Amino acid sequence: MKRYEALGLITDCLGGELLVSNIGSSSQELFAIKDRDENFYMLGSMGMASSIGLGLALSQKKKVVAIDGDGSILMNCGSLATVAHNKPKNLILIIIDNKAYGSTGYQKTFTASCVNLKNVAKGFGIENVFYAKDKSGLRKILQGALSKNKLAIIIVNAGRDDKPVKPVPLTSIQIKEKFMRCL
Repeated sequence: MKRYEALGLITDCLGGELLVSNIGSSSQELFAIKDRDENFYMLGSMGMASSIGLGLALSQKKKVVAIDGDGSILMNCGSLATVAHNKPKNLILIIIDNKAYGSTGYQKTFTASCVNLKNVAKGFGIENVFYAKDKSGLRKILQGALSKNKLAIIIVNAGRDDKPVKPVPLTSIQIKEKFMRCL
C-alpha cells in the first residue's frame, strides 16, 4: 500500500473526527484526497503532528486522529512518552512508515534497518499498538479503534509514493481559522 492509498482509506473511515496531518507530502495528498474543515494541515513543523493531536485530544472530547510519518516520529520520539503518560482515550495516532523521509527526498530512516516502531511505542508503555500491513488490515484496525474509547497507535507499512499533487493552497492562518470552526 502506498501513503496516498492509506490516506484515502483513512479519510473514508472518518466522520466528524478531527484530523491532524504530517508535514509536507502527507498534508498535500490529504488535501487532494478530501479537504474538509476538520483537517489540520501541518505545513512546516516536522515531528509535531503527534504533539498537536495530543493537545487537541486533551483539550476537548471529539475523537482526534493524528497522522505522522516514521521520520517525524523518530525526530520527536518524546511525543510518544508524553502520549503514553497522558493516555488520552480519544486519540488515534497513525504512523505511516515508508522507511524514508518522504517529504525531503526519500532518505532512509532507521525503520529501514534497526528501529521497530511498534516496539518503541510499547516500550513507552502504550498498550494498544497495531501494525497494518495492507488496506484491509488498516481498515479493520482503524474502524475498531474509532469504535472504542481507548488510545491507539496504528503503524502502517507503506511503500514509496510519488503521487504528484499540488501544494495546499491555503495559508497557515486560513488553515487555522478553517479548523477552529470545528472545535
